[in-house]
Amino acid sequence: MKKYLTLILICAITIGLTLALMRYMRLDSFAFAWALNFMLMLCVHIFIDALKSQLKLTYFDDRKWERKGKIYEYIGINLFRKLLVLIGWEKLIRKGIPIEKSAEAMANLYYQTKKSELGHLIIWFIVLGFTIFVAVEFGVIKSLWLLSFNTLFNLYPVLLQRYNRPRIARAIKPEHK
Repeated sequence: MKKYLTLILICAITIGLTLALMRYMRLDSFAFAWALNFMLMLCVHIFIDALKSQLKLTYFDDRKWERKGKIYEYIGINLFRKLLVLIGWEKLIRKGIPIEKSAEAMANLYYQTKKSELGHLIIWFIVLGFTIFVAVEFGVIKSLWLLSFNTLFNLYPVLLQRYNRPRIARAIKPEHK
């Protein structure tokens, strides 16, 4: 029961913070798009940690067409990876989730890709809703900050996790093709 109350509280705080952003910032502004994404990243991260799920849904299973990663490479995932290294994000994230060769560390890394993907996917849908609302209310041009940040901060991270997970699975079980 405590877990569910915690999850409800996290959702309520997230809604309250979102309403505050909406009240004090223009929905079509750079600042709103930036603040919304990072506030949601924090809140969703806390939510997923409190959820304590094993994330065993078949959604997280890689599809045959994903395993070699060619589709992701075609749409620029390697460029996105280089950007993460360039801005220092990769170094920062590796402090908390180091890449080691032990089976336990690889299993943890595999699980962390699921958590990250789920978080960014939830945020992607929320920000997509705001993007559509702003596009309808104020025009498509006014929604470009939301659209741009949603793509960069959420869509590409989801794709990156889907790109990395089959590679990690092969390291854990080499017969995983």
